[in-house]
Amino acid sequence: MQWSKGVESVTLATATGRSGRKDPRGRQSGRERRAGRDRAAWFLVLPALIPILILSVGPLLYGIALAFTDAQSGRTRSTQWIGGLNFQDLLHDTLFWDSFRIGLLWAVGVTVPQFVLALGLALLLNQNLRMRWLARALAIIPWAMPEVVVGIMWRLVYNPDAGILNETIRDLGLGDGRDWLTGLATALPAVIVVGIWAGMPQTTVALLAGLQNTPHELHEAAALDGAGAWRRFRTVTWPAIKPVALAITALNFIWNFNSFALVYVLTAGGPGGRTRLPMLFAYEEAFRYGQFGYAAAMGCVMVAVISVILAVHLVGRLRGGEDK
Repeated sequence: MQWSKGVESVTLATATGRSGRKDPRGRQSGRERRAGRDRAAWFLVLPALIPILILSVGPLLYGIALAFTDAQSGRTRSTQWIGGLNFQDLLHDTLFWDSFRIGLLWAVGVTVPQFVLALGLALLLNQNLRMRWLARALAIIPWAMPEVVVGIMWRLVYNPDAGILNETIRDLGLGDGRDWLTGLATALPAVIVVGIWAGMPQTTVALLAGLQNTPHELHEAAALDGAGAWRRFRTVTWPAIKPVALAITALNFIWNFNSFALVYVLTAGGPGGRTRLPMLFAYEEAFRYGQFGYAAAMGCVMVAVISVILAVHLVGRLRGGEDK
């Protein structure tokens, strides 16, 4: 009788999963619960995902398809599939590659000084200064202004006759000033200065957030060990804000390379194409000359370049994380 009761207890324990072995039916129910949670998560994400698919992914796929056609303005002409002819034409289009070179000069010329100046401003605003709240509020004013307004304001600053820049030069006796936005040698540097000024606030805010997350005890310990300001920055501050710095620099480069409104208001790509960025070139091909397919091919090339930059950045970040 005892032996039979033992067999029954072992059988009951095995059936109920108390023997230490997993019940296949219990494992299946666990998968069902996880599947139910996944469906619930997708249901919650779907309202945010639908606008992205409609407003971003859909136009992107349509633009890629358009790049393989000879689409032009006008409704009387039928669109034909031409394969990669638009991309072949781009390879021999010196004007496009010249605009691409200008775009890279613009992006680097804005991003690098922007980061250096924003880092200095963030370090200053992180100090315990009087009226620090007011200084922080003033520092983000350019960020709150639309790019069109910024462009119009700086056109007034650069005005050759009554602009504040030339008036200051005349008052200081440094010359009669010059036409900054229409000079072949000064147009691109003048536009780069505006780009630096307009983009500094967002970089400053990101770096300031990284600085405020740095433990103050580390700075105190380094100071007690006799470390100077530069050594404390190199050994304590920079390692703490390095992830934020790399991320905001990559984003700034992408945003600057894709700039349109600011440069369009300032120079519209002139003089002589000296400030014609790739986005401006694609805009002119599409809406001035009606070459929609060719402009879409330019957009595909720019998307490919940005994707490569992002891939390199992400690989570098991942390798940096593995090294740690």
